[in-house]
Amino acid sequence: MESRCKVCVTGGAGYIGSLLVKKLLQKGYTVHATLRNLKDESKVGLLKSLPHANTRLVLFEADIYKADEFWHAIQGCEFVFHVATAFQHQTHSQFKNIEEAVIAGVKSIATNCIKSGTVRKLIYTGTVVASSPLKDDGSGYKDFIDETCWTPLHLPLTALHKEYAESKTLAEKELLISYGKEANGSGGIEVVSLTVGLVGGDSLLSYIPASVAILIAQLKDNEDMHQSLKFLEDICGKIPLVHVDDVCEAHIFCAEDPSINGRFLLANSYASLVEIVNYYLQNYPEFNLKEKYLEGPNREIKWASTKLIDEGFVYKYDLKMILDDNIECARRIGDLSM
Repeated sequence: MESRCKVCVTGGAGYIGSLLVKKLLQKGYTVHATLRNLKDESKVGLLKSLPHANTRLVLFEADIYKADEFWHAIQGCEFVFHVATAFQHQTHSQFKNIEEAVIAGVKSIATNCIKSGTVRKLIYTGTVVASSPLKDDGSGYKDFIDETCWTPLHLPLTALHKEYAESKTLAEKELLISYGKEANGSGGIEVVSLTVGLVGGDSLLSYIPASVAILIAQLKDNEDMHQSLKFLEDICGKIPLVHVDDVCEAHIFCAEDPSINGRFLLANSYASLVEIVNYYLQNYPEFNLKEKYLEGPNREIKWASTKLIDEGFVYKYDLKMILDDNIECARRIGDLSM
């Protein structure tokens, strides 16, 4: 493909977004990155400090709750990486709930991509929370998890987790069914949905990313974060994990290969919570893990997704590397003491 075309990254100052912007700049792309607030000096400064930012990075202010604001960032771009998402702790009077906000955001981004006349492919950052192997009738789990799995709606979850799981499931379905060329022919756009596992690894940010904080919850005896990790295990059978570097490389890989479209699970490790804790116990005994974290289910559910690997993508980071990099990141930022 031709180099130096324009691409858009929504949520460009986040954990995934900032590294994705850095990699795209390094590869020669001109990047339109969106942030909620251009007056946030810490986030603006981070992006402007990246190599080649002075010549090939353009920042745009856009709020996911005001999705039409993304039009100016999308205009003239050939690829759009929709990384930004609404979060359950954010509210906006325009929407009754988080589901409406997330779906409206996806619709507007996709509509703007089609309207632009220049966007060749939309790459959406989804989540494995939308890919639960739980059976629709509530009778337990399937024997496997792959791209055919969709989280059953109206699961008996806590309100916070329920809103997140349902909103992300509905938004991904809306994008693929209503806007994907695979489903709509000439009336749609090329869409890739990357259903991402729990992301670990180092960070460009000056603070600990939420997903890294969740993965080290037991080391800090943080019960709230531990419950979020347990929720992921309960909805996915085990915990799908992936390194942030592999996440960004997969986004670019899927953009650059014109034959790739549709839904892909993005994770290369699938571990129980107990397996993760035991790794910490064996390799980081200095944290004195509490015994309460050493008990839990070990479900016989197989990770059966090979679609992305079959397309030629190669993961570089295994489970050990992900967990080690989490601790290195937290220590560097000062969130974990030696």
